[in-house]
Amino acid sequence: MPEPVDERLLTAHDLARAALHEVTPATTIGDAAGYTLEDDGVVSLRFHNTLPGYPGWFWTVSVAVVEGAEPTVLELELLPGDDALLAPEWVPWATRLAEYQAAQAALAAARAEAGDEDDEEDDDEELEDVDDLDAADFDEDGSPLLHSGDVDGVDIDVFDDEDIDDEDDADDDEDDADDEDDVDTVDIGDEAR
Repeated sequence: MPEPVDERLLTAHDLARAALHEVTPATTIGDAAGYTLEDDGVVSLRFHNTLPGYPGWFWTVSVAVVEGAEPTVLELELLPGDDALLAPEWVPWATRLAEYQAAQAALAAARAEAGDEDDEEDDDEELEDVDDLDAADFDEDGSPLLHSGDVDGVDIDVFDDEDIDDEDDADDDEDDADDEDDVDTVDIGDEAR
């Protein structure tokens, strides 16, 4: 048998709104939209959401009464309703890639059966490029790996240490020449007097 609900929780809309105002502007909170009775005497009060891009979602504030105290807020969140728009379930890149490769192979086979021999060579080249790819060619986040030591398209292995040393020597010679030009001359005769 469910635990009896404190009647104060069913009308704690002002407390719930005050908690919501701490995390979202008042303009995003609509009218009261009912409540849900939870376990242990907790009540979740719902409010319509007016945030753009979240149709069918509700601000939900869970409130409870601790013995001998006033109602208090336990948690608040934005939850989807029955008619809410939800993002599709996430599919790993390796799975999507395998499905794409299978679809391309099936398309090539269908074209071959239909007699499109002119396009067959082009299709084979495209499939070879796709077949060369696998999950190891991409980082965990799905971005392509850098090409074997290249940084922004520059092959860092091309630089020759001797060229770099020659440039450093030329820079040092220029610095020495500049230092000699900067020496201040002092007339010793004036200081001796």
